[in-house]
Parts: sequence; structure tokens; C-alpha cells
Amino acid sequence: MTSPGRTERLVLAGVLTAEEAARTVAGIAAEQREDGAIPWFRGHHLDPWDHVEAAMALDAAGEHARAEAAYRWLAEHQLPDGSWYAAYADGDASAPTDRARESNFCAYVAVGVWHHYLSTGDDAFADRMWPMVVAAVEFVLRLQQPGGQIGWKREPDGTACEDALLTGSSSVYQALRCALALAEHREEPQLDWELAVGLLGHAIRHHPERFLDKSRYSMDWYYPILGGALRGPAAKARIEEGWDRFVVPGLGVRCVVPNPWVTGGESAELALALWAVGESDRALSILQWIQHLRADDGMYWTGYVFEDDAIWPRERTAWTAGSLLLAVAALGGDDATAQVFTGTALPPGLTPSCC
Repeated sequence: MTSPGRTERLVLAGVLTAEEAARTVAGIAAEQREDGAIPWFRGHHLDPWDHVEAAMALDAAGEHARAEAAYRWLAEHQLPDGSWYAAYADGDASAPTDRARESNFCAYVAVGVWHHYLSTGDDAFADRMWPMVVAAVEFVLRLQQPGGQIGWKREPDGTACEDALLTGSSSVYQALRCALALAEHREEPQLDWELAVGLLGHAIRHHPERFLDKSRYSMDWYYPILGGALRGPAAKARIEEGWDRFVVPGLGVRCVVPNPWVTGGESAELALALWAVGESDRALSILQWIQHLRADDGMYWTGYVFEDDAIWPRERTAWTAGSLLLAVAALGGDDATAQVFTGTALPPGLTPSCC
């Protein structure tokens, strides 16, 4: 089990003690396969986005070797076009269960790689992962539409889906900026990426009509903030606009309205978004609320149906625990986590002259 001494950075009043944090980290580590893959839980599938989120949590806890193994798994199983399949049975790369290739799933590796570099200062790791990041970014940018938004996937037959999701594009926005930070670190300018970031950020901030309407989902509410596209008064206004629709005081954040279901992952991500725009008190409250989802083994149930007083589904995922640990790390002052989620030190891209 992870030593509490290694998780002191994850101590947060009313949320986690060092011992509790160590138990959660050990729970994520227990789901990781020997080859580095981190499925949702053993026997379930792996998707690349949630795999990265869990790896980032391991880095935040000081488990750098485990996190590096997770990125090595991605590098070893990247497809020739720079992508990964949307899902693999129990993290078995030879057994994809969804052969679509989703843009935000593929882009998020850049966030994880940059976070690992910031956590460790390991230039050799950055050098090894650079070709993987380049290939992933190029795959994603081939799905960018003229309006800046990112088509959300390629179908198994290779057909590009031009429809864009605000949540996915907002995640891609953060990922592209992390990729640019890595490029700057390597002194390898990427003008095309800078232009792409500028167009994408403009679309997220000013053109909601370019995205499919998923406004019932809480992720569409807070992801433009979590991904860094919205800051300042616009972010604060968006928080207030959706607060009463999505937040259930004392319990957490609804996944989708009007369903009476709060989820740990969405709640922890909202806490991160709130913290990133200076709403630390609200963020802390949400993290305290969702401790009712904590299981005896230190992992977290995916969600709770409050009208039925029922945990549902009956699963404890590595990514739910990972999102909680990342939020705690940010509020606790972990520098690497703060840098990738505040975005203040990430390259902004180039502002388009017109759209």
C-alpha cells in the first residue's frame, strides 16, 4: 500500500487525511495492469482519456514510475494514424471493444505528458513521448472544422464525424495548449497548432451554435472553464448561470438534468474548474460533499441516485478516484497540477483576426 508519507501533498481538511489519500492511491494502483494499462476497474474496459486521468493522479501522489508506465502503454499501442481506439477490454490492446477513435480521448495524452514532465522534470521522458504527442495532435487537428471546433471522432471505417461536442472540444483546447508548452520546451515551434488553438478557443467562447446541443449535461456547463477557454467575468457568469440547475447542495453535481443522480467525477471536475477561477471555497465544499461516495477501500462510487437513496452504478472506477485526487492536489498547491489546470503558464495560441 502507498505510504501516507508520500501522500501528504493530498491532505485537505474535511476531505482527505494522508492515510485516506494513501488508500485511494493504492486503490488506483491496484487496478493498473503490469503493462501499465489502467482500466476503469479490473474486468472492465480502458479508454485513453480516463487512463490518462488516473495516471495524472498517480503523478500527483508521487507514484511517478506507475504514471510513466501508463504513458509507455499509450506509446506502445498508438495506432499508425496517431490515435487510439475508444475502448479496450480490460486494457488489453489486442482486444478493442470500440474501434471508433475519439478526438478528445486522443488529445488528452498531451495533458498527461506535460503534467508528468512538470511533476518530474524528466527531459528524457519528454523526449521519448514527443513523437507520440505529435502524432496524436496531428490526428486531432485533421478533425478540426473551418469554424475551429473539433469533430468528435472517426468512425471505425475511417469516416470523419464533423459534429463537434463542446465538452470534447474544451478538453482538446487544454490538450493543445499543453502540447504547445511541450513544443516550446523543446524549442520546436508549431505554428499550425497555435493557429488551431486560437480558432478553437474563439469557437468555444463565442460560437455555441457550432457545437451539438448537450446543455442538459453538466460537463457542457463547466468544461469550457475546466479546459481553460473561459476565464474572468465570463467564467464567473457561466458558473452562476448553471449552479442551481446542476448542483445539489450537500451531495454533489448532477451528471444530467433533470435526473436525480449526482456523480463523483463530474463533482470533482467542477471543483477543479471552480478552483481555477478563484472559487476555492465552493470547490472545497463540493469535495467535502462527495465524501459520501467514498467506499471502505478508499475508492469512490461513480454516482448516487438521491431520490432512491441508492448507489448506482455499483462500480468504483480508477478515474473517479483520479479526478478527486487531482482536485485535492490543485487545492493543496501541487504545482504541476496547478499549472495544467489554471492554464496561466500555457501558451495561448494565436488569436484569429476574424471567424
